[in-house]
Amino acid sequence: MAIQRRMAAQVRESGPPSALRYVAGLDVAFAPGGSRCLAAAVLWDLRAGCIVEERLAWRKTIFPYVPGLLSFREVPVLLATLRKLRRQPDVLLCDGQGRAHPRRFGIACHLGILCDLPSVGCAKSRLVGEHQGPEPQRGSRQPLLHEGELVGYALRTRPGCRPLYVSVGHLLSLDTACELVLACGGGYRLPEPTRLADARVRRERSKAPA
Repeated sequence: MAIQRRMAAQVRESGPPSALRYVAGLDVAFAPGGSRCLAAAVLWDLRAGCIVEERLAWRKTIFPYVPGLLSFREVPVLLATLRKLRRQPDVLLCDGQGRAHPRRFGIACHLGILCDLPSVGCAKSRLVGEHQGPEPQRGSRQPLLHEGELVGYALRTRPGCRPLYVSVGHLLSLDTACELVLACGGGYRLPEPTRLADARVRRERSKAPA
């Protein structure tokens, strides 16, 4: 927790420093028994609307499951996967929280700081804060407030579906983070880069021995 509080001060919510084209969608899954973890990085070309590259990495799980400290469990295998990419991403899109975290330092912040890249947290469920329900139409959003602070948005990415929780990881504004998630939409609730990364780790995990 002390590490998170110290590193949270390094997060910068501005930018992006340049045009964003290549988005690395990231996700992690654990093998049966939890002794090993698998990460996928799907590099998505925003202009062309297609996959450029996919990479996988397995690692031994070395950190226990502790709510609020999941980045320490998942970041090592995500870094291993990112190192395999031939092209450097312009932005990291994480299946998890950024600033919408009790200590304002979710996995998107952790990865963004370590990689010195813009990053976005796009989570399927809320960790902290309260919000009003966004309107049913795609693109509608409502502020996610925690202890009087704006930490993210509840963003509707598909009509009638539950919202996603978007927050800054590093080197982006919150408005840009929401715009990026919508720009990565492919008709599903999840943005395409993380949806495809999720599908890849699920598929590969099913082949892993217990």
